[in-house]
Amino acid sequence: MTKCIFVTGGASGIGRAIAIRFAREGWFVALADVDSAGMAQTGALLPAGRWSAHLLDVRDAAGWDIALGLAAAAGGGAIHVVANNAGVPLGGALAQCTVDEIERVIAINLTGATLGARAAYPWLKAAAGQGACLLNTASAAALYGTPGTSVYAATKAGLRALTEALDAEWAGDGIAVRSLMPGFIATPLLEHAPNAATPGTITDAVVRQGLEIGTPDAVAEAAWQAVHGPRLHMLVGPTARRLAFAARWLPGTLRRRLRRGGGTATA
Repeated sequence: MTKCIFVTGGASGIGRAIAIRFAREGWFVALADVDSAGMAQTGALLPAGRWSAHLLDVRDAAGWDIALGLAAAAGGGAIHVVANNAGVPLGGALAQCTVDEIERVIAINLTGATLGARAAYPWLKAAAGQGACLLNTASAAALYGTPGTSVYAATKAGLRALTEALDAEWAGDGIAVRSLMPGFIATPLLEHAPNAATPGTITDAVVRQGLEIGTPDAVAEAAWQAVHGPRLHMLVGPTARRLAFAARWLPGTLRRRLRRGGGTATA
């Protein structure tokens, strides 16, 4: 039986890497994104006849239903995994962020993923017993809010909570729910400015702070392990592991360091 994965944000970065990783195992890959050209570029890296592309703005509830239906039809009638991966960055001091920037990142990162989970539910329930899984791309930012990441971290912490809630809510339906929590990953999103008022790129800020930048392939491998393993949250990269350790075992020290201005954004 050929399995099908539906990947939002499939035009580049982590979404592209997840698509390639699952295709390597013989899965049919349904890409979803607002970027048609990017999806075509991803598709060129996948086996011919083993992928489909679907224009989708994750903020559009009706669009989710349409895209999932078309993806299932293209992939053999079922969807086994939905990778809720689409997201956008936002950094810098909260006072520097515009209302439009704040509303956009919440709408895409959190509302869009929640709408996706709701739309995916009947498809995943139908695939129960066949490895059905909702996979949310959260972030190490969900582990502890750090200066310069307030809105972004809030959306990713929301995804962490959504994962935990649905893991319990959907257990009786035979649907696994997992999250990925990577640190900084080398994707096109890191080449954006933190916000409209801040010069430079997110990459510039990461390099200045001496932090490592991981690869999309590492996240894709974690995605494969998450879908096929029992772990609820998958940490990816040294930054994520260090922050998780500090948040759990040294919360007072971490808080004091951040309040002194020693913190860093974690994407």
